[in-house]
Amino acid sequence: MEELEFDQDALVKLFADATTRQGAALRRAVSETTLRALQGRELALHNVCGTLTAVTEAASAGAARNPGAAVDIAALLGEAVAGMDEALITAVEAHHKALQQFVDRGFDFGETRLKRALDEIETLETAFIESVTGVAQVAAGPLQGPWAHVIASMRLHGTGTGAQAAFVVDRLMAQARSALRASREQGLRTTQALLDGYSTLVSGVLIGMLEGMHHRVAGMARPPAQDPAPEPETVAAAPARRHKG
Repeated sequence: MEELEFDQDALVKLFADATTRQGAALRRAVSETTLRALQGRELALHNVCGTLTAVTEAASAGAARNPGAAVDIAALLGEAVAGMDEALITAVEAHHKALQQFVDRGFDFGETRLKRALDEIETLETAFIESVTGVAQVAAGPLQGPWAHVIASMRLHGTGTGAQAAFVVDRLMAQARSALRASREQGLRTTQALLDGYSTLVSGVLIGMLEGMHHRVAGMARPPAQDPAPEPETVAAAPARRHKG
């Protein structure tokens, strides 16, 4: 079994000692165990699958050791699946709350990482069933029948995880489309406001242009400044000649 953040041996013992009447307690224990394991890891799809596989292995190993002759093994395994289903519904809600923050900030699901997160939510039920099926296929012979019954029920009736995932994906996509429409409408309103004020805008631009032209024309009409006339130079008088008598 893969090392994870939960006591697998304790879960094995729980199923080995369980009776059919302890179904609700088993389901709650599996749900809490699965959630603790998921909380200790990044909530990516491959980590979720690893957790589901490990929890299923523990439940299956414990059920195989259960000595109770009157114990309904299929019912015990069904409670294990139900517990994991409850935990996954909580995980889907965690995804919902996280993605909702991006939608509220105007992000859309064209962004690669957000699209991948949405795709993982959509495929969670399939991953859940495949994880359980993978463990069931290698289970001890006496468990093959009970596991086949549980998996057939999952495929026929679906899971709470699948229903919740479909709801969350539809809701997020609808909100993203609504936010996009609102953004476009706001853009259209802004554009319309500009169009409505276009005449005023043009008038303002024209006034500015005319004022600029007026200043240029005024500058051209003003006579150029003349340099002041130079002051006449003072000419020294020539000395008078004396006539000889």
